[in-house]
Amino acid sequence: MRVVSLHADVLLATSAIWQTNCVIVRGAAPDPDNPVEVRIAGEPDLGAETFVIDSPVLPEELDALPALLRQTGFPAPSGLLATHADWDHLLGRLAFPEAALGCAISTAQRLSAEPGAAQRELRAFDRQFYVERSRPLMLGSVQALDVPGQCEIGLHELQLHQADGHTKDGMAIWLDWAKVLVVGDYLSKVEAPQVEGPKDAYIATLERLRPLVELAEYVVPGHGPVLRGARALEVLEENRALVAGM
Repeated sequence: MRVVSLHADVLLATSAIWQTNCVIVRGAAPDPDNPVEVRIAGEPDLGAETFVIDSPVLPEELDALPALLRQTGFPAPSGLLATHADWDHLLGRLAFPEAALGCAISTAQRLSAEPGAAQRELRAFDRQFYVERSRPLMLGSVQALDVPGQCEIGLHELQLHQADGHTKDGMAIWLDWAKVLVVGDYLSKVEAPQVEGPKDAYIATLERLRPLVELAEYVVPGHGPVLRGARALEVLEENRALVAGM
């Protein structure tokens, strides 16, 4: 697993499998006696909040996440977020079994309509590649979030935007103060667009993402290298043309 910092409050962990991206984001504590400016490297910002968005895939990568947060001064996560219900984005509970999983209402509905699907697909992957895990995936408490909407994290807010078309569910997450956009399985340099349902929904999501991409310093796809804003706009145009021609 490769880990890089995109911002003082944003870490990107990329799995060795499918270049699957996991974003760890910290919101500063709303406490004037504990400002971010005096935080010592490696020391937790007491009262700050952390969310883990999506997940790496391999057991050793998931096992490494708690230590990674401690070493970088990020507090243990107060919650997990999933951009959509594909199984490879839902494994955060294997690293943080006590944390609740937040997702778009559409994703919560998909999980409810497809009980056990993520677990079955994970088991199939593990059998195919001889992967052993110490415990099964339990999604636990799933919190359905209004999308579009906001999710507070310390002094900041995560902005949640509808992102269906790749699947029938999903959300993109905009970190305004860090200028980082997490888009789920869109805008990837390593995957061609995969469309479930009407292609108009996919194109509509690309157009919803466009103004955010124009503001972003970094765009994080579900799989593949992180993109600078200008390159992400090029990928958006390429993907739009591909999907329109399907």
